[in-house]
Amino acid sequence: MNEHAPATDRPDGPSPAGETRACVLNPRFVLRAAGLPVEAVHGLRGPDSRRWADELLTAEERLAELGARLSEPLAALVRSAPDERLRRRVLAVRREVFNNRLPRDVADVLALAGRAAGPAHRLLSDWLDARGRLTGLRARGDAVLAGELDRGRAELRRLAGLPTLRLGLLLASPTLDGQLDAFIASPVATPDKRARKMERSLLSYLYRTACKTSPFSTLTTVSPGTFRPSPEGLPAEPDCQLPPVPELLLEGEPAGHVRLNVVVLSRLAELVAADPERRRDLPLTLASGWALDEDRVRYVRRSVTAGDDSAAVSFDAAQDRLFFLRLSGALEQVLELLRTRPLVRHRELAALLGTGTGAAPAEAEQYLAALVDLGILQLPWLATDVHSRDPLRSFQRALRALDRPWADALAGRLDGPAGCLARYPAADVAGRRSLLGTLRRDLLDVQRALGAPEPSLPQTLLYEDVAGPPVETDAAPWARLAAGPLGSLTRILPLFDVALAQRLTLKGFFLVRYGRGGRCEDLLKLVHDFHEDIFHQYLQFTSQRPAAGPEGAHPPEENWLGMPEITALDRARGELASRMTELWASLPPGAEELALDEATVAAVAAELAPLARGFEPYSHFLQVARRPDDPLVVLNNSYGGLCFPFTRFTHCFDPAGQGGEGASGESGSWPVAGLRETLRGLRPPGAVFAEVTAGAATTNLNLHARLTDFEIVCPGETSTAPSAARIQLDDLYVEHDQAADRLVLRSRRLEREVVPLYLGYLVPMVLPEIPRTLLLFSPTSRVTPDAWRGVPAGPAHDGVTHRPRLRHGSLVLHRRSWSAGPGALPEPRPGEGAPARYLAWQRWRRRHGLPAQVFARVRPEPGPGGPAGWPGAAKPQYVDFDSPLSLTALDALLTAGPARVVLEEMLPGEHALHVRSPLGRHVAELAVETVPRAAAAAAPDQQGALGHD
Repeated sequence: MNEHAPATDRPDGPSPAGETRACVLNPRFVLRAAGLPVEAVHGLRGPDSRRWADELLTAEERLAELGARLSEPLAALVRSAPDERLRRRVLAVRREVFNNRLPRDVADVLALAGRAAGPAHRLLSDWLDARGRLTGLRARGDAVLAGELDRGRAELRRLAGLPTLRLGLLLASPTLDGQLDAFIASPVATPDKRARKMERSLLSYLYRTACKTSPFSTLTTVSPGTFRPSPEGLPAEPDCQLPPVPELLLEGEPAGHVRLNVVVLSRLAELVAADPERRRDLPLTLASGWALDEDRVRYVRRSVTAGDDSAAVSFDAAQDRLFFLRLSGALEQVLELLRTRPLVRHRELAALLGTGTGAAPAEAEQYLAALVDLGILQLPWLATDVHSRDPLRSFQRALRALDRPWADALAGRLDGPAGCLARYPAADVAGRRSLLGTLRRDLLDVQRALGAPEPSLPQTLLYEDVAGPPVETDAAPWARLAAGPLGSLTRILPLFDVALAQRLTLKGFFLVRYGRGGRCEDLLKLVHDFHEDIFHQYLQFTSQRPAAGPEGAHPPEENWLGMPEITALDRARGELASRMTELWASLPPGAEELALDEATVAAVAAELAPLARGFEPYSHFLQVARRPDDPLVVLNNSYGGLCFPFTRFTHCFDPAGQGGEGASGESGSWPVAGLRETLRGLRPPGAVFAEVTAGAATTNLNLHARLTDFEIVCPGETSTAPSAARIQLDDLYVEHDQAADRLVLRSRRLEREVVPLYLGYLVPMVLPEIPRTLLLFSPTSRVTPDAWRGVPAGPAHDGVTHRPRLRHGSLVLHRRSWSAGPGALPEPRPGEGAPARYLAWQRWRRRHGLPAQVFARVRPEPGPGGPAGWPGAAKPQYVDFDSPLSLTALDALLTAGPARVVLEEMLPGEHALHVRSPLGRHVAELAVETVPRAAAAAAPDQQGALGHD
């Protein structure tokens, strides 16, 4: 990680290799709860179909067993037949039994069997009875399946009218929402291709709303949560009986919070700046971070590529490039004018430039426009601040502050869209649909008024987050269930950090350039040289290498600079794969669970000893399985860094803005000021946290309250933070701390270490070069534990391989899974009816021992038959084997081409869910944060933290 050495009592002190890293759970968490209770999907199931299939498959198995036992007695009857005619009849019966067909005439054969010694008569009679029963069961299939498919389709139409689902669909899939009313009103006995496609889309969203936890509008609510300290304290011994996990009760109405897609505002700002008359009224400023380099001006030129407005989710991507301009007389005057007046209106600066150079007004205007195009001058006035609570209202205020008639008129025209947003949360489905139409029409009119030749808006005009009521739960169960095993697992999480090798490569590059204990005064030059000399080629090379080695093993990391830490990383990954292989080999066949024991974790952690470790806060996304005798916590994902569970939802949890600058936050409260105070207390000794905003990446995923005391202003960016809180890039330098063997970012002005934090929700790799590189000095990481990587899959059964559940104490790292390659799943046959297809899936599930509810992840096979990115390839899809409708949707998902399908058990299962509302039980996920124990002890807001050594 970030080249610190760990400590159990100080975040930056040493820690013996393999020692459990003491950590505590932040007493705050975020609960993500499915918008509908899991019972909502029960009406889509076919209990009669399932009973029919179970009876029929049991009858098939019984028939096969009787047939096998009949083989030898019938062979004996053939030999004992008194004449050729009866012998042929016995042979014909034997053949029909072998082929599982009902013989036409068996009277003589039964009579012969009755006279013969042995069990032939009884077995043949039993087989005939079983075969007749099977025929009768099969005859019932059409009626049973048809009836329950009809009932399931009727229930799906009823569920489609639920406000929770419809309100989410308005934003998630406006096209589907627009077709649903007609679909609901016009049921047909035999749906056509179009209707079946709508059924599948609707079913997918319904399952997403009732069986998954992906925050989006009403499909999933988010609630602020607090771990309540238990009066009796924590259990004394780690191996004592785990306390039961209490239910969380969701009471009260959720509240929606909407914001305009900031891409809309970016497009409006571009239209304003494109008009010469309006541009004259906009303030100009120099690109931050510029510097004189002999007879040139050095600065970072930031180019922005607009996102795809037709996509459901898109954002503008930014790229950085170090640029040089020759210092001319005119440019020198512009620099001097803006050095004393950081913000000057375009027209004023043109007039001053004309006066100083003797240039005509048109020439001065043209020159400034060229400097804007080159990026040395910027128009920041209408840019969206990532800390804005309401970007549209902030945009209007910025317009009115220009004090120009056109700007006031434009701000007034935006009152209509602002009113739509204000009324949206309280409106019903029809009202929201009308508001969205009005919003789109008004915004297009605004673009036309600004001179847009072809007005265009993103598909998604607004984003909604829905906050549920605050929740509390006892601390003790979570301290034992989560804090302990997570603290142990933290020792090996670097194995799965995709950015660790990049961080180590930067360290190696620095040591080559500046030596051990060296210091680099010019951070911008370091970033530029790092990318130009090695990192661009490194990224290109690593992106083209095979994604996996033998048995899916992680390929060796590129170690161009001979870093011993990278060698240790490869060695530790190999050690984990080797030990996992041994553990699995010792497991009895068919076992459901495999324990990742303490010895394995310690051995792998010991291999990581060359990696300096230090301040390592993590966010973990967990689900709890509320099982009376063996409660479990399931780990879905982990992220390195701070405040990740909270930042995106600060506008929901602090709707009144109580956490503004200067606000005081009560310990344990949820206003933003409380989060800010917590962050202050978690700082490593002698360090400050400073946010890297990456504001040029235009997306609502970056919006959040201001949580840090400082903000790093990257070249080409502007900041609304107080001037004392801004850390310019040229104020930072890098040095190698020999004692801790790590790179340290320091501020000259503050005389402190600066720990960068990115608090947005974009993947760091899509950020511009400078912010992305700064995060290599931070604890930011994304880890998805994959302890099975490099472990042989084991023998396949009919093309299907099985992995047991993997757990470390009470923590589940991997659910049970089944992997099926192309051709291993039951394939549809020409002319196959619904009963036969349903039976094929039930027979396959029964043969391989899958539970009734699973999640399927479809991974296309390489080649022309399975192009990357086809629907269903990215995210797990809920599959209910008890629902005939669900299986028809699974069939459709598999028609795009050859693919490997991985199915995972639903864990927690429906009966182990721990969140309940008046409507029923909810699938839920907790986003929790773990921090080093010493850091938590230093934070005044962490008094109720959950600890475990």
